[in-house]
Amino acid sequence: MNTADERKRLKELLLEKSYREGTFTLTSGKTSDFYIDGKQTTLDAEGGYLCGRLLFELIKNAPEKISSVGGMTLGADPLVTAVSIVSHLEGSPIPAFIVRKEAKGHGTGNYIEGKSNLEPGGYVALVEDVVTTSGTLVKVIERVENEGFKVGLVVTVVDREEGGAEVLAQSGYPLQSIFTRTELVG
Repeated sequence: MNTADERKRLKELLLEKSYREGTFTLTSGKTSDFYIDGKQTTLDAEGGYLCGRLLFELIKNAPEKISSVGGMTLGADPLVTAVSIVSHLEGSPIPAFIVRKEAKGHGTGNYIEGKSNLEPGGYVALVEDVVTTSGTLVKVIERVENEGFKVGLVVTVVDREEGGAEVLAQSGYPLQSIFTRTELVG
């Protein structure tokens, strides 16, 4: 399957499994007439694989050499795993990491799980299933940079086109997406 076919199939899965219309309150607190529950697709075997393949394509073409891929738990967990596994299968292994919402309350007290697999000071790619205002990604960027890593790429499965990309761009982190809302639903 080529990249165009993979995008087409992922779009079908997202519309079937993740896209809902109605009245929903988003993480940002905003109300929306549609909701994209990305985990319904990213936790599906085929959907997770396709997300991993397409995100890996964006990551391997990043301007900086990306040494690891991560994101905020829970939305990014299946994505970072899928990208890492696909990268291994493609012969360019990229370790994954997960950023906790709260620092670990025992042991190391880390925000970042998988940190010992990461290249110190390396460029990382941050992934998210759906971006609305980018509030979650802003927190992840801060935590990752406070640990000494550089953010080389920020990618998402779906950009809802509700200001998140603009917020990130103003801070110097352009957002790349597999789909924008317009591409997904028109």
